[in-house]
Amino acid sequence: MHKLSTIAVCAIGALALPTALAVTNFGGNTAPAGAHYAQGSSEPTCSVSGLTVSCTGTAIGGVGNTDADLVLSVSYSATVQCRNRGGQIVEVKTQFTTNSSSDSDTRVRNGTLTVSPISVTGPSDATFESRATCPNGNWTKVLVEGSPSITGFSYTLTFKGYLAPAITVTGP
Repeated sequence: MHKLSTIAVCAIGALALPTALAVTNFGGNTAPAGAHYAQGSSEPTCSVSGLTVSCTGTAIGGVGNTDADLVLSVSYSATVQCRNRGGQIVEVKTQFTTNSSSDSDTRVRNGTLTVSPISVTGPSDATFESRATCPNGNWTKVLVEGSPSITGFSYTLTFKGYLAPAITVTGP
């Protein structure tokens, strides 16, 4: 009985784990001195819905006239089966791809950087099927159920003139 309750507690704990890890570092080599989240703003959060990753916007005060680059990069995978005319699976191909979006339209006004929300949507099923090659042109390409899927994402905000990101959000 003790083993069963331990497993149940571990399973419940696993459900409570965050899906995205956010790190903000407004320290010396990542952001202008005095950088902080503006009143009413907070660290960006990212959510996943289907093949879309969406991240919230924010406002960062104390940056003077320093702009920033924002990049959201999402990695996807899909498995395509090659089926012969008899319906038998002959070969399986796994495809990987990455879609990215960037926001060069961050705005600095009165020492506050305004960062817009950003999102990336995954490629279509047809894109993955077209990238797969079957050994015989007469065979049919079919996506495996549950494909495509997101394998990970990375959101970074890097101030101009700084080498490391001030904000990073990563997820599975």
